Amino acid sequence: MSDLIAVLTQAIGAEHVLTGADASEKAQGWSRLGAPLAVVRPASTEDVSRVVRICHAAGQPVVAWGGKTGLVEGANADGAIALSLERMHTIEEIDVSGGTVTVGAGCTLQALCEAVEEKGLFFPLDLGARGSATIGGNIATNAGGNRVLRYGMIREQVLGLEAVLADGTILSSLNHLIKNNAGYDLKQLFIGSEGTLGIVTRAVLRLRPRPAAQSVALLATDSFDRLPRLLRRFEKDLGGALSAFEVMWADFYALVTTPPAHGTAPLAHGHPFYILVEALGADESLSERFETVLGDALDAGDASDAVIAKSQGERNRIWALRDDVAQVARNAPIFTFDVSLRLSAMETYVAQVKADLAERWPAATCIVFGHLGDGNLHVIVGVGDRSRETRTAVEHIVYGALKPSNGSISAEHGVGLEKRAYLSWTRNEGEIALMRTLKRAMDPGNILNPGKVFEMNGE
Repeated sequence: MSDLIAVLTQAIGAEHVLTGADASEKAQGWSRLGAPLAVVRPASTEDVSRVVRICHAAGQPVVAWGGKTGLVEGANADGAIALSLERMHTIEEIDVSGGTVTVGAGCTLQALCEAVEEKGLFFPLDLGARGSATIGGNIATNAGGNRVLRYGMIREQVLGLEAVLADGTILSSLNHLIKNNAGYDLKQLFIGSEGTLGIVTRAVLRLRPRPAAQSVALLATDSFDRLPRLLRRFEKDLGGALSAFEVMWADFYALVTTPPAHGTAPLAHGHPFYILVEALGADESLSERFETVLGDALDAGDASDAVIAKSQGERNRIWALRDDVAQVARNAPIFTFDVSLRLSAMETYVAQVKADLAERWPAATCIVFGHLGDGNLHVIVGVGDRSRETRTAVEHIVYGALKPSNGSISAEHGVGLEKRAYLSWTRNEGEIALMRTLKRAMDPGNILNPGKVFEMNGE
């Protein structure tokens, strides 16, 4: 192994091949990252190609690292070479007339958004880890976040990309066209594949004009069946301007509006559901339309109470409540899940999960919130311990309740190691077989993030 480290050091430079305590210091993230043999920090696609080619020849596993904000151990690099893309953070070109940006995979989401906003443009992806999460990681997991309802997952924002394949080959497909129907759309192979088919190094992303107007409100409602009516009312009457419809169950709202949380309650406690609604528009007429729709919802009884943000500061404070997910750790130890299912099945699903948890652990906590407009719920469970046996039992409850509605075990966080055993609960045998076929064809040596998403024969 010392020979491999020596070759990598010669290729990249001693200061960018970290081992021992230096590597351990880098192996800190939002989920378990393991103990990598070394952390290698390339500065370019060519550097990545050299590293992967060396590892391919040695049969050495390689795991790409971005912001390390994943929650499913998708970047666990135990015994592997961790390929950190942190130096590849350049924003190469912002094409104002074409509405595109070319960016390195190590660029953080927040840095990208701030850079394009200075040019009067807008990148719509938004999530709580925006300050740390990188574009490469967003692409690898097909990140969703807060505005999927209007703009879709990051898959809809990627026009082209550059990736390094398992043998070190560079696939450069930096397409800038919105419409390019010539042959296979190869970029789709890498989006959402969690670094198992190739390592994304650069991307061309689609930008939109920066919205001139933003309206935000917090609503309360007293029954779940009113939530779909509210969602469809805002979708219809705002004419496509609705960008977010985030729902907080009462227990989550209580956590983020009581000490030690910094947020205060804009609406009184006591309602079962609180809804953050956001609309983005081209002019200030949006505010009037937004208030009209909200008034109609109150008159119809679909909303029990509401408050509209009147300044950017108030808009930020309302969004900060939804973003303050760290408060769920007050129930530690916890297990975190993100699932997807039809809106019509959500009320029954949540009730079933809570009942099953309470039957086995009477003191269990189950905090629910999420991107209700696109069917994505975050479920945070606390039962008093985090043993492997307990985790498996909780997973069977949370994922098992999805089966009647054909829900998904992963809405936006990916599969990684944590959900691998449950992939067949969401994907059928034919789908998984084809996934394995693609993996064998593109990575016959199984060196790219091995063991993630599914196991290959012989692992």
